[in-house]
Amino acid sequence: MDKYEASLDTLFHALADPTRRAVVQRLVKGPAPVKELATPYDMALPSFMKHLNVLEQAGLIASEKQGRVRTCSFNPDKLETAEKWFDEQRALWASRFDNLDNLLTSLQGGNDET
Repeated sequence: MDKYEASLDTLFHALADPTRRAVVQRLVKGPAPVKELATPYDMALPSFMKHLNVLEQAGLIASEKQGRVRTCSFNPDKLETAEKWFDEQRALWASRFDNLDNLLTSLQGGNDET
């Protein structure tokens, strides 16, 4: 497995959980302290911190500690890897659909002659 695939696996794993996706959606609006991020979830802070750790290891968020407050922020650059992969998949499938459309058109044209 190359580095590109490993990076995608880590990224998609991080985004596979609804709690982590919600945290990312919140952080898109701007940085927030951990306590504020954890408030909507009915879980102990250590459990919530595990979610943040997964997001941080995937590179989707960064955290900074000032005094006793840890603030998290979103890293949009990390999504470029996924965006590139989606673009590649989109191009692949668009080509396949074009080929299928051409085949169906040629078969339909062949039926008109009989």
